[in-house]
Amino acid sequence: MLTIDSDSNIVYANPAVEDILGYAPAELIGSSKMKIIPERLEPVHVAALASYVATGERNIDWDGIELPALHKDGHEVPTLISLREHEHNGEQYFTGIIRDVTEQRQRESQLQEQKDRLNEFADILTHDIRNPLSIAYGYTEIAHEQHESPELERVLASLTRIDDLVSDILALSKRGEVVGETESVDIRECLHASWSSVETQQATLQLDDDLGVIAADKSRFQELLENLFRNAVEHAGAGATVTVGSLLDDTGLYIEDDGPGIAEPIRSEIFTHGYSTTADGTGYGLSIVSQIVEGHGWDIAVTTGSEGGARFEITW
Repeated sequence: MLTIDSDSNIVYANPAVEDILGYAPAELIGSSKMKIIPERLEPVHVAALASYVATGERNIDWDGIELPALHKDGHEVPTLISLREHEHNGEQYFTGIIRDVTEQRQRESQLQEQKDRLNEFADILTHDIRNPLSIAYGYTEIAHEQHESPELERVLASLTRIDDLVSDILALSKRGEVVGETESVDIRECLHASWSSVETQQATLQLDDDLGVIAADKSRFQELLENLFRNAVEHAGAGATVTVGSLLDDTGLYIEDDGPGIAEPIRSEIFTHGYSTTADGTGYGLSIVSQIVEGHGWDIAVTTGSEGGARFEITW
């Protein structure tokens, strides 16, 4: 903490200043504040103080402004300074609370470097995925033209869905977002699209009559449903029945199956990234569901369904 008068002379410095700038308080008191100002910034500081004393108008943020300070050994220290004005015996004084933000800036720099590397990795991964994906799509399209079959149509639809997911997730990751722009989504239509994108084997999908619409990122909402359907089939079995309906007063959606359900002691763990109840499970599916739900500002809970299976309730 430093206090200066209206002529920029230092009249007080607390002991902590030595930890930040290397000066003992006695070395600063009585000298000009320019002693701790980098030479290139001296004219700016002089003009700013003179302008305020003359006009009373603040040209900087007094609650916290980042400025470099000059250490006793000559190097610059990034600091965050908050200012207060007070009067004593008719004299005007200014006190600055100085915080060393060196470690904070270093962490921010490291995080930015990590983000840049992740963005670069995402670009490379996207390129490497799209190359074999385009080849697979091309050959499948040729095969479908020569031998029309519902199986090949599903393969083409799945390849298109993969391409869409890659594009959407890459764009969101670069913006640091979980969900993108929302639109009015027909829930029934999205449920059917999600069901057809998942290997449901002999499972059956049952839908309530009136499901309405929801404001959502359509691609990510479909991804959410795909993961819940995949989870139901994997745990309830190939012949499972999956039921989807509206919660009371249209406050949300429930998705339940007729499988063995989820034991209450582990319900708080199933949305954790990497958590799985099977040896060959990745533990990513329900974690992705949780992220998408949270990204939309919704809530999700798991309970026991009407048939004893797992019931997921999404409230918006």
